[in-house]
Amino acid sequence: MQETWRWFGPADTVTLQQIRQAGASGVVTALDHIKTGDIWPLEEIKTRQTLLTQNGLEWTVVESVPVHQDIKLRNGNYQAYINNYRQSLINLGERGIKRVCYNFMPVVDWTRTNLNFELENSSSALRFEMSDFIAYDIHILERVDAASDYSQAQVGKAAERYAGMGDEEKMLLESNIIAGLPGGEGSYDRQGIKAAIEAFRGIGTAGLRRNLQLFLADVIPAAEEAGVVLAIHPDDPPFSLFGLPRVVSTAQDARAIIESIPSTSNGLTLCAGSYGARSDNDLVAMVNEFGPSIHFVHLRNIHRESDGSFYETEHLEGDNDIVGIISALLNQESARRLNNSPLAEIPMRPDHGHAIGDEKNDPTVRPGYSFSGRLKGLAELRGVIHTITTLARRG
Repeated sequence: MQETWRWFGPADTVTLQQIRQAGASGVVTALDHIKTGDIWPLEEIKTRQTLLTQNGLEWTVVESVPVHQDIKLRNGNYQAYINNYRQSLINLGERGIKRVCYNFMPVVDWTRTNLNFELENSSSALRFEMSDFIAYDIHILERVDAASDYSQAQVGKAAERYAGMGDEEKMLLESNIIAGLPGGEGSYDRQGIKAAIEAFRGIGTAGLRRNLQLFLADVIPAAEEAGVVLAIHPDDPPFSLFGLPRVVSTAQDARAIIESIPSTSNGLTLCAGSYGARSDNDLVAMVNEFGPSIHFVHLRNIHRESDGSFYETEHLEGDNDIVGIISALLNQESARRLNNSPLAEIPMRPDHGHAIGDEKNDPTVRPGYSFSGRLKGLAELRGVIHTITTLARRG
């Protein structure tokens, strides 16, 4: 597996030199300065790629070319945005950048309620607390009919939680949920997110799934022409937020996406943390079933709680069988090599990391994207990969 590293461009506090020192050979990055829906110009792609190459690194995966909300709704200026998306894929392919991660989450991208969850060793992790989220949805955002989306027990617990919050805690919770996390698509104020949610109110799961299939039908031919593979990222968390539909949360969702547009360019990102936040997702079985369609991997671990809450653990701890997942992925790589696949090696990155040491209290560090936390995770994952491959060679 190719070791890669998420980099947020020249303004990132992590330098390209540090990425090389971490041992990664590939970079996962995006042209975040380009407005969602606009074409990624060839020259802009070349400039970023050249910068990486000059520093001894490869632009391995694009994460992400964002999908405009008009495309997800199939209204407004969606046709122009689809045309732009096609051209961006063609431009990336022309520069030899073959893997594009994207998501189809409506309104909110990846979501957490606590960005500094204190662990026993005094490091901090990302957490999604269900009661906090419901308290925000019902009592702060005051979304219409929000309470009807939850059980009476959940509503009662959220009311108690809200009653115990001070004004500063409420403001921080709102900022964590709607202000936008690293790599996500934009941010909202309270009225803005209410309007965005309302736009999706009537579309439903079937409507969003149909619009995803139509989007793929529109762009996969361009991806095939460019030699590019699209790898959809799962919903994070993999269940409904704000009553919004989710269509990339389960093995059945992944199966439906692959079967909807049969093409080597229509693939998946296996995010262990996202899919793994549901206990009904067997990640090793998913790798075994969907292996030929997996073009990118996020390796992280989580601890699930009975009400849907979770927090991000050490990479080799938690509820996901990381060793089993890696072993299954390495088997997929072996099968690809036997079949002379042009994309035999699967790029992975250590997804998120705890804030440790001096980075814990550094406000410039992006939540989940500390250097030392990810460095620790990459070293642990590298050890697993090395051990499995060494034992396999010895027979």
